[in-house]
Formats: sequence, structure tokens, C-alpha cells
Amino acid sequence: MIKLIVGGAGTGKTKTIIELVNAAAKEEKGSIVCIAKGDKLKFDISYDARLVNISDYLVEGYKGLLGFISGIHAGNYDITKIYIDGLYKLLDSKDPATAEAFLRELDAFSTKHSVDFTVTLSEAATAITEGMKKYV
Repeated sequence: MIKLIVGGAGTGKTKTIIELVNAAAKEEKGSIVCIAKGDKLKFDISYDARLVNISDYLVEGYKGLLGFISGIHAGNYDITKIYIDGLYKLLDSKDPATAEAFLRELDAFSTKHSVDFTVTLSEAATAITEGMKKYV
């Protein structure tokens, strides 16, 4: 399952991710991962969840991010939820068509490996593609 949280800057997407990660860390039996750019969330995310600063790794493009996620999962099959904060910001790329294709591939990964994803996207709800709307 993919859940997409969209909204402009300052609409509370990161706050929502923090709340979701911390709630999942308390309730889930499996492992929880949050992928963000930078370390600003390190004091907000529960120590029971794994916070990954994407800047510490050489991840380029959406294919690279999917490979990175696959590697994280391969190292820990107990992961049940992965949260991605700021998809466009993670990759310094604001291309809706490519992001939509990534979400489709992420959805297939989710189905195959039983991992739920929540992704935030800094974009007005009216500006997302038709393909992205099914994840909102």
C-alpha cells in the first residue's frame, strides 16, 4: 500500500510523518524506517524507528532510490512500514511524471514484499498527476 501526503510548503506534512512514524513504532511488530534528507528529524523520531539520512548515501534519481529501498529491505525482512519525507527534496528533482512512475514501482514493491509506504510530496493537491491521485 502506498499513501501519498501532498501539500504546499508549511502545510504540516513533516509533522504528520513524525506522528505516523512514532505511532507505528509503538504499535507495529515489524521494523519501521523513515527516510529523510538531513538530520533535522533525529530528535523527533522515536528511537524504535530507524531514521535514514539519504544525504549520507550516494543515491541518485528515482531508480537509485528504489534500489536503496530494496537494499534496506534485503538487509531486514522484518520491515513493515517505510516513510519517505519530501520525495522531491530527497532527490532534488521535481518531475511529476517520473515521480508518478516511481510511485507505481514502489506500489509493486509494496505488494510483493508486504511493506506499506507513506510518502510526502511538496505539491498542491490540484497539481499532482492523475496517476498520483490514486495514492492520496
